[in-house]
Amino acid sequence: QVQLVESGGGLVQAGGSLRLSCAASGSINRINAMGWYRQAPGKQRELVADINRGGSTNYADSVKDRFTISRDNAKNAVYLQMNSLKPEDTAVYYCAANIMDYVRFYGIDYWGKGTLVTVYS
Repeated sequence: QVQLVESGGGLVQAGGSLRLSCAASGSINRINAMGWYRQAPGKQRELVADINRGGSTNYADSVKDRFTISRDNAKNAVYLQMNSLKPEDTAVYYCAANIMDYVRFYGIDYWGKGTLVTVYS
């Protein structure tokens, strides 16, 4: 059984910063790509940023130069440093990871339950 648990969400004033963390636990053989998604009220879930095992990153245009994704393979963790936050960044942020266990020879996508980020002006 694999679990992803996010932390670090909260209430912040526009222009401020927050750091989200996500730790994977359970029967983990290998973690491939990891990423952060978000879903604002009334909108579809969207990719914020992702990172592959080698450290290559990809960002949504709306967060480039403000957010930074990183990971610690030894800790099975991924992070999202969010700077210069805007009210439009308000959303539930979800951690996702493609994880191989010790039974299957392919990865499965797992999701965390989400953490709320609220940015007020």
